[in-house]
Order: sequence, then structure tokens, then C-alpha cells
Amino acid sequence: MGRFLLALFLLLAPLPAFAVNPDEILKDPALEQRARQISTQLRCMVCQNQSIDDSNAELARDLRVLVRERLTDGDTDGQVIDYVVSRYGEFVLLNPRMSARTIVLWALPIGALVIGIVALLVFIRTRPSTRSIAALTDAEKKRIDELLKP
Repeated sequence: MGRFLLALFLLLAPLPAFAVNPDEILKDPALEQRARQISTQLRCMVCQNQSIDDSNAELARDLRVLVRERLTDGDTDGQVIDYVVSRYGEFVLLNPRMSARTIVLWALPIGALVIGIVALLVFIRTRPSTRSIAALTDAEKKRIDELLKP
């Protein structure tokens, strides 16, 4: 019974589905390794949250083939990535490059936090105090009574 349950579990267990088709795989293992490494860095423009290495979309397949063609033509990894970025824009990179735009995107939350803390401190320091007010003296009470009489 235990062997049956184990065999059933292994048959029903989800297996990782790799999107790379056998006809795409390069014969040179070193080039194939480089292609896979580059493919994991590029975003599928259809799925948007998957790399082209994981995606089954037709565009992802075309990009995988393009990466492999560029590598077999002798391009370096950087040249391949630059070529794909030149055609599809920075969005195709899963890990964006450090640039003025990305620095602004990373700095905005930190800047908002600092502005919020400063605003909170200013608010706390400028609000009216809630200290107790001293009671009126007899002379002050008398003066108020005189002013309020018709």
C-alpha cells in the first residue's frame, strides 16, 4: 500500500514545465548555458511577470531563438541584451539597469517617508499645547464680572 501511495504521489506531483523546446536548444553546452542565463534576465512582453525562459508565449519563443542566434553569431552577453533592449525598451529587463529613471523610482518611497516624518514632526511641534490653564485670580474674576454687567 505504501509503494502504491508513493507511486501515485510521484505521478500526480507537479513537475516543472520548462518553456524551452528541444528544437531551440543549442548543441554547444556552453552557448546553451549562456542563452539560458540571458533568457532568465529578459521579461516576456506577453506574460510580463515571467522570463522568456519560463514563458510559453510565441513572442517569448521568438526572443529565445533570437538570443540563441545572436550568441551563435558571436555576440557577447551584453551585446545580446543591448540588442533586445534596443528593440523592446528597458521594460524587457527583469532587473532594470541603474539609470536616472530607476534611481528616481527607488528614491521616491524613501523621499516620501522622509517628507512624512518631517511633516509629522512639524505638526507635533506647532499644535497648540494641551497644558492645563491656571485658574483665574479673584481680581480677574471681579474684572470679568464688571465687564459682563449691563
